[in-house]
Amino acid sequence: MADGPDVADITLELPSMRVSYETGALSEAELADTWHEQLQLWLDEAKRAGLAEPNAMVLATAGADGMPSSRTVLAKGLDARGLVFFTNYTSAKSHDLMAARYASATFPWYGLHRQATVRGTVEKVSAAETAAYWAKRPRGSQLGAWASPQSIVVSGRPALEAALANVERRFADAETVPVPPHWGGWRIQPEVVEFWQGRRDRMHDRLRFKLTRDGWKVERLGP
Repeated sequence: MADGPDVADITLELPSMRVSYETGALSEAELADTWHEQLQLWLDEAKRAGLAEPNAMVLATAGADGMPSSRTVLAKGLDARGLVFFTNYTSAKSHDLMAARYASATFPWYGLHRQATVRGTVEKVSAAETAAYWAKRPRGSQLGAWASPQSIVVSGRPALEAALANVERRFADAETVPVPPHWGGWRIQPEVVEFWQGRRDRMHDRLRFKLTRDGWKVERLGP
């Protein structure tokens, strides 16, 4: 078996890994009137560009002990009220959200040299909103939501497969699979939304919508 690359050599490559961002710019005049219209615009452009999972976002939370966690989830709702994703309410992320009531989510559109970050308080979406989205999920995803003990230690893959098989039998004769009582949506209600466009020489464009007593204001930040 041939020797692999030396770990020290791999580590030394990191400082030289660099991309020059020259694909675009972002000015105040180009921004949409609202943060959610601008975010929808960039989501649409990411989709048209063929980026994989353009609605994927890195969700950051912190528990009652202040320990941070991050993971990728999919945005499934966007309007003036906020940004919505769905998950198991017994999951680690949901425990964090119930404890801190605050979250941050970043869309990393590497192919466009862009990112957008939404930060604010959180609330559970209504049962009606959850039901409306649940009805659009593939049946396999619905069954998986019933079967998965999300964030809980399991003995191995066979235990998960057995749990799924049990759920499949349970709903075998059901035309529709009901929403699990432990599953639903969270809405991030933004207080700050930043749009970041990579620029040459690391002189990036950073424009943010910030909620104030007088409403939303747009600010430019240093790169």
